[in-house]
Amino acid sequence: MTHATRTAATLDEVREVMGRVRTGIETVIEGKSEAIDVALTVLLAEGHLLVEDIPGVGKTMLAKSLGRSISAEVKRIQFTPDLLPTDITGVSVFNQHTQDFEFKPGGIFAQIVVGDEVNRASPKTQSALLESMEERQVSVDGTTYRLPTPFMVVATQNPIEMEGTFPLPEAQRDRFMARINLGYPARASELAMLDSHGTHNPLDALAPVTDAATVTALIEAVTTVFVAPVVKDYLVRVVEATRHTAELRLGASPRASLHLLRASRAAAALAGRDFVIPDDVAGLAPAVLSHRLLPAAHARLSRRDMGDIVASIIKTVRIPTGR
Repeated sequence: MTHATRTAATLDEVREVMGRVRTGIETVIEGKSEAIDVALTVLLAEGHLLVEDIPGVGKTMLAKSLGRSISAEVKRIQFTPDLLPTDITGVSVFNQHTQDFEFKPGGIFAQIVVGDEVNRASPKTQSALLESMEERQVSVDGTTYRLPTPFMVVATQNPIEMEGTFPLPEAQRDRFMARINLGYPARASELAMLDSHGTHNPLDALAPVTDAATVTALIEAVTTVFVAPVVKDYLVRVVEATRHTAELRLGASPRASLHLLRASRAAAALAGRDFVIPDDVAGLAPAVLSHRLLPAAHARLSRRDMGDIVASIIKTVRIPTGR
């Protein structure tokens, strides 16, 4: 893997390189192009992704295939009830030879971190991710250690109704840029999966199509995407609307506004544009906002889907007509 620093990536390169990454992932994950697009958007926006669904639909496979497509350091952390915070962050160990403490990095020290079944660990262990996800650093025994670049956590979780799970704290959920659900595959996709997965693991044949230095340069290029003041105003009004609806008792945070802005820039770049349009904001809002919101009592009792609530809120916000 090259460690050369690149600074001249263009938006055309963003689309071309991510197109190759998408093609590679689609050889492993059948019929889930929308979920793959959100994952690539989050990567380019320097965010973190939460993949929530029932067991066996390909959550971990999606996370692994994203990491495998990039020639970067990938680590997998299997979250279990007995996992300790130091297993994630690392710990200082006394070295008998040097007569001093030395730091042993934990699983979070990688460029792509796959957190498998994150809600099977205790809330205390889950909280060990907070600093690293927000500030891209780890503090242990008074010393701060920077995490590598790029840095992305792709966490999978089972629905909270399932046995042996702990709900993620609100502060933890708010640090994930987006949440996606894979759902059951279509019949044609499931038949294709039987052919491609029945005799071998397609992940073994997935070769990297880019490297970490290139991805870092692409992330920098995405920050140049133009967002007009009227589009920013529309974005803020969408987020504000979640704070003033009777269906929710907790609306989206200012961090959600920032995440939605960054994700919209990345989506525009993936679409081949150097400017964000309101459709970018509206299209990403359910994935970026829904996991941060808490339903009101009547909405919870009626078991309304949070994505549907966000979609209905978006319809109430006037779409700007000027650029």
